[in-house]
Amino acid sequence: MKYLNGFLLFTILLSTSLYGQNQEKIDSLTSAYKKQKEDTLKVQTIKALFNAYLYSNPEVAKKFAEEQLALSRKIGFEKGVASGLYNLGVYHSNVDNIDSSRIYYQNAFKKYNQLMDLDGLTGVNHGLAILEYSEGNYSKALGLLDKNIKLYLEEVNDSSGLAMTYDFIGSINMYMGNHNIALKETLKALNILAKIDEEIRKADALNHLAAIEFYLHNFEESIDYNLQALQIYRNENDRYFEAQALNDIGNTYYYLEEYEKAIEILGQSLDISTEMGIVILQATAFNNLGKAHAELEQFETAISYLERSLSILENSTNRNKTAEVLNDIGNVYNAQKEPELAITYLNKSIALADTIQARENLKNGFFYRSNAYENMGNYKMALIDFKNYKSTTDSIFDATKSKQIEELRTIYETEKKEAEIALQQEEIKTLNEKAKVDKLTKGLYAGGMASALALFGLSVFGYRQRIKKNRIAREKQEEIYRQEIEHKKKELASQTLHLVQKNTFLEELKENLENLKSSPEKFKMEFRRIVMLLKKEKASDKDWETFKTYFSEVHNDFDQKLKTLYADISEKEIRLAAFLRMNLTTKEIAATMNVLPDSILKSKYRLKKKLGLGKDMDLTSFLNTL
Repeated sequence: MKYLNGFLLFTILLSTSLYGQNQEKIDSLTSAYKKQKEDTLKVQTIKALFNAYLYSNPEVAKKFAEEQLALSRKIGFEKGVASGLYNLGVYHSNVDNIDSSRIYYQNAFKKYNQLMDLDGLTGVNHGLAILEYSEGNYSKALGLLDKNIKLYLEEVNDSSGLAMTYDFIGSINMYMGNHNIALKETLKALNILAKIDEEIRKADALNHLAAIEFYLHNFEESIDYNLQALQIYRNENDRYFEAQALNDIGNTYYYLEEYEKAIEILGQSLDISTEMGIVILQATAFNNLGKAHAELEQFETAISYLERSLSILENSTNRNKTAEVLNDIGNVYNAQKEPELAITYLNKSIALADTIQARENLKNGFFYRSNAYENMGNYKMALIDFKNYKSTTDSIFDATKSKQIEELRTIYETEKKEAEIALQQEEIKTLNEKAKVDKLTKGLYAGGMASALALFGLSVFGYRQRIKKNRIAREKQEEIYRQEIEHKKKELASQTLHLVQKNTFLEELKENLENLKSSPEKFKMEFRRIVMLLKKEKASDKDWETFKTYFSEVHNDFDQKLKTLYADISEKEIRLAAFLRMNLTTKEIAATMNVLPDSILKSKYRLKKKLGLGKDMDLTSFLNTL
């Protein structure tokens, strides 16, 4: 997840806060704490103090949690014991002591289960889901949250908890790349929070909504949502989340290429995170400041910030973020024309990214190292790294297409379940209404009110019609999703066939490079020949007939349909139509056919004219119907 710079986990870890930091409230609780005797009421006060200090002074909060646990055990208050164990789980989760946190959560779960305390169980499930998420076990995290959704809808009346769960599900799906699902779940949370007085929760959801808009490259909308969240955090004196929101806003300005503005806001985030001792956010702010200064060609300052970020991350478990910073340092050294230094960092990044299968960072590492080798005049290694860069890029593209299909399938299954639940509820409602009608019918007959009876009969008929209408609408929606999934499958198959051709050529190229190892003195001459070969390959008709055959099978004899409708269509125009049918961009088609984008635009215009399409008819939309 390139754009959010690894900070989403920090957001979720802190999203269990129940209180803004209000010194007046802390003073009031402290006063009551000093006067109370050792009983259950004092346990509750200690618990409130834990929550009040959790995000302003975590170490003080920890002492209160330990005191809560000790006092509850002393007076035999089992619910207080469970709550104390849970609070220690929260503390250790926030300071990244995952193993300790899990042990406390598991012990809390046992206590709450013995007490049959469903509120407590939902809290522990949420905490455990955060731990699973932090370790990349997204399915397990979502499974725990699904259990909570069921409890909230059927047994536990907690709108805030339900909203928080929808919000967390949205955040996980955003990190998985399921942006449509993420947006849907986060908006569910906001709709609930709009009806209750939970400003901090609303701010968290707004922050996550900003993150979704960021992933979709809607940067202005992202800033707007984060500014709303920032105002709430400041009103509630929530310094942790204020620092996070500032970091996100500053990072967004970086992608809007407003580097001076980004540096100003990121500096504010760094000041607060340093004051609060939020180490992982300090590393993120240093990284983002380094990148912004690099864009302004302030390279020494950039390296200083990036090295400070790296020194923090090397002592953490966030290896993906570490690889990202190593890449950024290598890229800055490339810009300074110091390729040897760049390669030192990029070798580490590539090795780390390959180990953890962080393909985005792996791709960037190969690309930056290819540039470094080119700057050194080592064209052989530059070409090998560029080939690896392209191969990794293709694998990311392939995975993205598969993920899109899976997201469609998930949306389809989810909405199908929701439709079934809605239908069941409607049928229950209708049966209840029918029972009322039957009861009233007897009374109406006894009173001779035949006209009223007819009116109630029409009511029953109306409910039945509504059920029928809902069922028809659901079936139509199911068919739409089936068609979308089938379309995505065909699109993926076409892209795969295209990549197979390219990979075959790359394998041939690799063999040629291996042959050159025995004659290094010929490399410079052979390198030029290989470059010419690459250019030729882009424009050649090699394997086009094979590709066209498979493409026609996937897309139902596409070329034959074109020839049947328009006999004078050329082979070149069929190829253009095929690429458009695959939803390639003008730039991608131009690169594939080795021509300028302007030439593709002209060819598209001529093809549209030949096909006799009017101004209002989109060429690609028409080809998608064939």
